[in-house]
Amino acid sequence: MTVLIEQGTTLKTRFHLISGLPRSGSTLLSGLLRQNPRFAATMTSPVAALVGTVHPKMCGGEFGGFFDDTKRAAILRAVFESYYADTLATMPGDAVVFDTNRTWTGRAALLGSIYPESRIICCVRDVGWIIDSIESMLAKNPLQLSRMFNFQPGASLYARVETLMNSDSGLIGLSWSNLREAWFGAEAKRLIVVPYDHLVKEPARTLQRLYTELGEAYFEHDFHNVAYDEPDYDAHIGMPGLHSVRNKVEYRERKPCIPPDVFAKYASTHFWDKAELNVRGVTIV
Repeated sequence: MTVLIEQGTTLKTRFHLISGLPRSGSTLLSGLLRQNPRFAATMTSPVAALVGTVHPKMCGGEFGGFFDDTKRAAILRAVFESYYADTLATMPGDAVVFDTNRTWTGRAALLGSIYPESRIICCVRDVGWIIDSIESMLAKNPLQLSRMFNFQPGASLYARVETLMNSDSGLIGLSWSNLREAWFGAEAKRLIVVPYDHLVKEPARTLQRLYTELGEAYFEHDFHNVAYDEPDYDAHIGMPGLHSVRNKVEYRERKPCIPPDVFAKYASTHFWDKAELNVRGVTIV
């Protein structure tokens, strides 16, 4: 998308993606990025679902023959640009959009073909603590049933963990599988990994490195006044408070609420911490 400004000059809106693992700081990161008046960021959007619906329609069936790759790319870009048209209408001509969805890591090659300069920012966290965070939220809302578990209570914590870790459909398992695929794949250069602990313990340093990787001039963020919440969305999925961000960015020590054997079971899943597995040289900020 190009935006006309004075004397016929054009500025190009840039699109980047926020993805990675759930409960790993993507909402906090969006809350921080949106402090910059040039940046648009939210905790999630339907753009990935729209792309996932439109793309297959252009590749087969009755109308597949009407499309070549050039037309497919143009239509998929139009999905992004149409969805954000009203947002961009109120922003500077050099605006940057960060679209959030955990499935983007599974579409790294597609993103590279429609937005070659795009980067995928992957928020990550030890899987044990992600499970613990979800169980903590369930405990805070005992009268609610969550869409994460098809609005069923689950037989036990262990049964819920198995659901979460399913590699085809689980909230954690699917996003972990997509991230691992992208990490070892040909588009790994597109990834910027943001560990949760880095973001909450050293937010200024982490964001400065992120800006550098994105080629953007740094903006002085306020780490004591981060306002972001999506109460309607959280109520809809049966998890009130799921995307509420505390005003101050800080690390808070707490005791886990899940058994230690669950932590032990998934202790080897955080591959981004192992230098010998970073064979593609993925950037970690």
